[in-house]
Amino acid sequence: MFSGGSTSGAAGSLLPVAPTLDGLRDALGAFAAHDGAGLTETELVDHLTALEKVKSAIAAAQARVSATLATTRARSEADAGVPAAERCRGLGNEIGLARQESPVRGRQHLGLALVLVHEMPHTLAALTRGDISEWRATLVARETATLSKAHRAQVDTELTGQLTGVGDKKVADLARAIGYRLDPGSALRRIRGAETDRRVGLRPAPDTMCNLTALLPVAQGVACKAALTNDADAKRAAGDPRTRGQIMADTLVERITGQTSANAVPVEVGLVMTDTTLLGGDQTPAHLDGYGAIPAFLARRLVRAAEEAWVRRLYTSPHSSSLVAMDSRRRTFDGQLRRFLILRDQTCRNPWCDAPVRHVDHVRRAGDGGPTTADNGQGLCEACNYAKESSGWRTRRVAGPGPGHVVETVTPTGHRHQSRAPDPPGRRRYPYRLEIQFAPAA
Repeated sequence: MFSGGSTSGAAGSLLPVAPTLDGLRDALGAFAAHDGAGLTETELVDHLTALEKVKSAIAAAQARVSATLATTRARSEADAGVPAAERCRGLGNEIGLARQESPVRGRQHLGLALVLVHEMPHTLAALTRGDISEWRATLVARETATLSKAHRAQVDTELTGQLTGVGDKKVADLARAIGYRLDPGSALRRIRGAETDRRVGLRPAPDTMCNLTALLPVAQGVACKAALTNDADAKRAAGDPRTRGQIMADTLVERITGQTSANAVPVEVGLVMTDTTLLGGDQTPAHLDGYGAIPAFLARRLVRAAEEAWVRRLYTSPHSSSLVAMDSRRRTFDGQLRRFLILRDQTCRNPWCDAPVRHVDHVRRAGDGGPTTADNGQGLCEACNYAKESSGWRTRRVAGPGPGHVVETVTPTGHRHQSRAPDPPGRRRYPYRLEIQFAPAA
């Protein structure tokens, strides 16, 4: 199937010559066309097992290729005089683009690859044979992250032969238990490291709901849950008709925002919708900043329930769905121009990254003469903005296959990736959009 050699042995001997891209594409075509036609039920199950092992083997190959890329890049940058601390900067983002995943996932893939190739050869061999999945290899690496290289290698050796047929939780438990035995102090380091990662996140959920999550130290998390539970029990005992879960959710909102009712909206919320959705009963969905698309009826309900609201027109081009540009004489994007670009881009413009916009920056660098305009601006998350400032990265405005604002990102290897700003609500039908700003009553 692949030109350049074949694999053999328990873990698969490395190929003397890398397979060609044509060989990889031929393999993809063979697997993509496989639907099990003509096989018995027993053979179908056997094929599922074999395909799962192929997935693991491919994950192992991706790890080795990523590690080789890191070594090659570090060597070339060292020859170019790049300081050691800055070598391979942005490489995780490149891997994310290559694997069609977010920069965060790309950096995770790179970290796992370096650990498996350089520190945990037995776990890599198990992944290559298909004995474990990529996720279980990730669990082993994660549970040994605070150990020294020597102790991590010892865990890797002791786990040999123990991971086959074991579930996710057991894999993590085995790796953690060996680590605690070898280095009891690693438990304390894990706790201290975990506490520095505390954060709050928001993700959309079905039916215009969302998941508000908090990663907290265990004592704080338990205390929060207990306080909400006790309050809900007291209100239920006093005759509150809401369920315990509903009371806890409402109380959480009230205590965080300081409002007296969970239904009030005491902080600024941005909503972009067409004029006819707001005033004419049209059903074109609206866009809620920080969440995404919401039904028209819910957008109108939010406007009706607001204590105060401001309406601002956002005009679109009569020839495309693009929002009309705004310019600034300043070097930085701020004020209404910044707000405009965040509304236009909605999330980070880097392909496959859906992180919130934290930075608004020039497509063509200001230092290279790039103007501070909407056409030369884009919204990015912090990680993607820092990555594009690394050596070898370039961005430019290009004409896309259709209307809209298109940016092309060129990585240090010359690979090109394009992203287009999402269409505003009601494209092709209405001449302008409305941004609704909710704020607390005075």
